Amino acid sequence: MILEVANINKTYSHTAAVDDVSFNIQHGTCFGLLGPNGAGKTTTIEIIEGIRDPDSGKILYNGASRNTNFREDIGIQFQSTSLLAFLSVRETLKTFQTMYKNTASIEEVMRQCNLEEIANQPNDKISGGQRQRLLLALALINNPLLLFLDEPSTGLDPQARRNLWDLIQKIKNDGKTIILTTHYMEEAQLLCDIIAIIDVYLNCRVGGLRPGLFF
Repeated sequence: MILEVANINKTYSHTAAVDDVSFNIQHGTCFGLLGPNGAGKTTTIEIIEGIRDPDSGKILYNGASRNTNFREDIGIQFQSTSLLAFLSVRETLKTFQTMYKNTASIEEVMRQCNLEEIANQPNDKISGGQRQRLLLALALINNPLLLFLDEPSTGLDPQARRNLWDLIQKIKNDGKTIILTTHYMEEAQLLCDIIAIIDVYLNCRVGGLRPGLFF
């Protein structure tokens, strides 16, 4: 088991963003976390990544508590990432590469994500689909064992979305473990081995909507 998430909770004021969520993920699995906006998908993922602290609950990585090595072992493609406009695609990858001890080859990552033809293009001169491929390449630059993809195809046109799915499928076939959040059932059906649906339900004790996880 690469990841064990047990009874994590996160509340902001009187709103439960994550309510007693638990699941396990096997090595080499693409785990899909589906649900509408506001259901708590991104908060759940950010807690697992270590970006946010849970109010309660436990997260184990390879059977032990996460430590400093966890950050070296994971790759993250955020919903939105600001890139320096004056850097090229290759320069951006080189910059991110310096943040890790063990890294993949820039040339190999560019080949993997179909970025060779735009390697010298400034970040502000690439298309939406090309940008998403670059963000995926940045998530792969440290050759991670565990890859987080937070709604990677949102906002893309159908062709660019299909191209991105093909890249993710190839990464999955390489044996990496992937946690994918998405709105798209077609995306989940194509890429995921197992899915969990995180949704909101009315709870009168709190007086609002609370998230719940359904397998």
